[in-house]
Amino acid sequence: MSIISMQNVSKYFGDFQALKNVSLDVALGERVVICGPSGSGKSTLIRCINRLEAHEDGQIVVDGTVLSDDTADLEKIRGLVGMVFQQFNLFPHLTVLENLCIGPRRVLGLTEAEARARAMKYLERVQIPDQADKFPRQLSGGQQQRVAIARSLCMEPRILLFDEPTSALDPEMIAEVLEVMTELAISGMTMIVVTHEMGFARRVADRMVFMDKGEIVEIGAPGDVFDAPKSQRFAQFIKQILNH
Repeated sequence: MSIISMQNVSKYFGDFQALKNVSLDVALGERVVICGPSGSGKSTLIRCINRLEAHEDGQIVVDGTVLSDDTADLEKIRGLVGMVFQQFNLFPHLTVLENLCIGPRRVLGLTEAEARARAMKYLERVQIPDQADKFPRQLSGGQQQRVAIARSLCMEPRILLFDEPTSALDPEMIAEVLEVMTELAISGMTMIVVTHEMGFARRVADRMVFMDKGEIVEIGAPGDVFDAPKSQRFAQFIKQILNH
C-alpha cells in the first residue's frame, strides 16, 4: 500500500522545468534514498510532497489525500509529513526545549506540560536530553541537526523527508546525525532522504532513486544499483562520489 504516490509530476520555475513527468510510489515504512547531481530535481521532488512547492502537472497523493491548493488539505499534509532541512532553521532566541514545544502547542493544541513531556521524549531519542535548556548557538552543528530531527518527531508525522541533512555539517559531525537517522529507519519510519551519503544508503535504503535533469533515471535496491548500475550516467555519478 503506497503512502505516497506521484504520477507524471512536473514542476516549472519560469521557463525551467525542474521535474519532468516524475512517477514514484513509496510504501508505508519504506526507506527511499534519492541521489543525483546538483540541479537534478531531488530537493524539488521532496518539497512537492509536503507542498512547500506546488506542482503544475500530474498528481501527488499522500496517505489518501490529493495535494491541491485547498488549505484544509495542506494543513492535514503538514501534519502527516515532517521535514528536516540542510540548514537547521531553529529559532535562535528560543531554547532547545522551547523550539520543540512550539509546534505541538500551536498546531496540535497540546498543553505546556504535554508538549514538554513529548519534547523530552524525542530529545532522549536523538540522544541529547542534556541540551534542553541551551540555545541553538551553544550547540555544535551535529547537535543542532539532531534538535531539528527531534522537532519534526514532536509532531509525530507518518513520513519524514530529509533534504541533504548532513551537507552543512563538518565531517566529524556527520556520523552522529546519520546514527540518529539509521535508528529512525530501523524503527519503521517512512523516510525519503536526499543525500550523497552512499554508506548510509547501502545500510538502510530499501530503494535508491537516481535523478538527473529533472527525471528519474534509475531506481532499484541499493545492492543492485551500486554493483551493476544500468545507466552510464549513474555509474559515472557513483564513481565520482566514491572517489571524492
